[in-house]
Amino acid sequence: MRDHRRDGIPHGNLPLELDTFVGRATELAELARALGAGRLVTVTGTGGVGKSRLAARAAGRCRPRDGVWRVELAPLRDEEFVDYAVVEALGLTDHTRRLPRETLLAHLAERELLLVLDGVEHLVDACAALVTDLLGRAPGLRVLSVGRRPLGVAGEQLLPLAPLSPEEAVELLTVRAGQRALTYGYDADLDEGHGEVRELCRRLDGIPLAIELAAGRLGALSPGQVLQRLDDRFRLLTGGDRTALPRHRTLRTAIGWSHELCTPAQRLLWARLSVFAGPFDLEAAEYVCSGDGLLADDVLDVVSALLAQSVLTREETPAGVRYRMLDTVRAYGADWLEATGDAARLRRRHRDWYVGLATWCELEWFSPRQHQVTARVDAELPNLRSALEHCLTEPDEAHLGQYLAGALWFHWVGCGRLSEGRRWLEQAVRLDPERTAGEQSRLKALWVLAYVAILQGDMVPALAALQECREEAELSADPTAVAYAEHRSGCLALVTDDMPRAESLLRSALRRYREIGELNSNVLMGQVELAMARAFQGDMPDAVRLCEDVRQVCEDHGERWTRGYALYVLAYAAWSDGEPGRARELLADCLASAHRFRDQLGSVLAVELLALVTVADGDAAEAAVLQGAAGRMWPSVGLPLFGSAYYNAPHELCEAAAREQLGDERYEECVRHGARLGRREAVSRALRRPGVPASLPAPRGAGRRATAGARTAKPAASPTRKGGETAG
Repeated sequence: MRDHRRDGIPHGNLPLELDTFVGRATELAELARALGAGRLVTVTGTGGVGKSRLAARAAGRCRPRDGVWRVELAPLRDEEFVDYAVVEALGLTDHTRRLPRETLLAHLAERELLLVLDGVEHLVDACAALVTDLLGRAPGLRVLSVGRRPLGVAGEQLLPLAPLSPEEAVELLTVRAGQRALTYGYDADLDEGHGEVRELCRRLDGIPLAIELAAGRLGALSPGQVLQRLDDRFRLLTGGDRTALPRHRTLRTAIGWSHELCTPAQRLLWARLSVFAGPFDLEAAEYVCSGDGLLADDVLDVVSALLAQSVLTREETPAGVRYRMLDTVRAYGADWLEATGDAARLRRRHRDWYVGLATWCELEWFSPRQHQVTARVDAELPNLRSALEHCLTEPDEAHLGQYLAGALWFHWVGCGRLSEGRRWLEQAVRLDPERTAGEQSRLKALWVLAYVAILQGDMVPALAALQECREEAELSADPTAVAYAEHRSGCLALVTDDMPRAESLLRSALRRYREIGELNSNVLMGQVELAMARAFQGDMPDAVRLCEDVRQVCEDHGERWTRGYALYVLAYAAWSDGEPGRARELLADCLASAHRFRDQLGSVLAVELLALVTVADGDAAEAAVLQGAAGRMWPSVGLPLFGSAYYNAPHELCEAAAREQLGDERYEECVRHGARLGRREAVSRALRRPGVPASLPAPRGAGRRATAGARTAKPAASPTRKGGETAG
């Protein structure tokens, strides 16, 4: 997610590079005034009239303290995912059992931001309920809703958007034609046909999308030729009476006219591309849409032609070049796809592609391409959700849904999407349990579900899933599933402070992994967890040996996620040995990696341990600030470190030392200061080099110095001492 503060725009996810904006000065000023005066403004209007573009431009002028955040709702089909989409757009992660609505309410309660909900018309009830809740409990929130229908919420201000004026329509057609001429290398001088240009815009009722589609034809046709063909179609539809064509049908008519002018291959690809729920890349289009009249090698040329005609748009993303269809254009293609009788086959091909993509991403997660995999799955979420929904609602495809939900474990666990992952996994394992009992796909979904539940601190459902997985795996003689069930049972014992059982189960699981030749991030995480169990039982040298081995294997394979947890254990060992400098270096690497993966648990563990290292360095005030920052992060993870006495030891040690040096009042001041830091600010502060000044709250009382010296925390409470006081 891009941070625009350096560009003079508060942080958020609103794209800075907006399309050339033509006309709409009056509407833009009116919308800006409405946003300044009201808390909920809805821009309504017919499809293609330019609602989203106007909203983006107006939102880009806003400067709320906590930014402008846009939520694209058009790809969603299930109302249940509205809350998840907002959580995703805000960049929030939550490891707890809280519903996404609760996460949003907690996050927005004290923030001042503008939330742009774009494409609400098919999800009005869900959006209205969400907006009502959020506005009622987040006084600093403003909402800009965009759709063909209002939300119907009390206090809503409506801005109906009319088509362009004749002058604006001509300007838009001229600008777009000129842009396409530069891109595709043809002459687009429209001066000679100015009268025809004005008539063309009038026939298109000033609807921007219809005008852009017409502009896409001006490379091959003159304005007069475009007008002639469009006029012929209008007469065909209305029996010669142009006034009989309602404005809301003008766009669909213009789309249909553009469709008729396409070649058979272009029409075929247009229809088939409608199966995608969101942006897609060329490889996906070639696989899903080729065959039966369209060669894979020809897809690129046809995509290029559809781009030239404004049927598709192209965008650069962290996952590479992607293409998208506007929802109105996609809907037209979907109607044609249904009419061909080929929709079911295309949905199956779409499903197959994204099942294959998930399989590839799971394998690539254990490679130097982990971060690219993260970006790829983020970009593909709308389509992955569509594939999951297809598998979990179609008869006889439960096993594929279970497989897909399980294969995405790395995304649910490693990239901060536990809540959504658990929803899919629970739905998957409920489907046809008798028929899929013992199948590898179901067994994997069960242990992944248990893993997610453990990380959410929900131990009873985790235990039930693990018992079911273990029993079915043993009945079906599946050694891989037995190993994973045993591994996650060891993880469960670890976070519930049963160290002897954790060590026994984890050692057994690692032995099973070696026997079957299994090696991946999960296996290495099992070794890190074993190291934690050894450390908690007082054997830090063994813990270090285990984690150094993990670190080497991770570096050999380019793995970064599990490596971060190994570095965490090694950092605690360095601190306990009186090497705070080395501990800080290891933790900086650990925290940067966890933050990049949006791994909230890994991030907060590292911040807590950095606070302990900082108090050992003699900076008790900064340590307290970091503890306050961690305290703000913990609600998204759950009880501090699952309520474990072992995991919580660094916090307790740091707090005791900082309170002793600062005094209770000064300590609490610094903690409150840290609690005001957002996640990015907290991570940046934690990664600050020692000796670099950082802002601190001024001590209360003139001339008073609350700091009681620079005594350091003593490593006498290291994991090797009695009592098992350790961070793991």
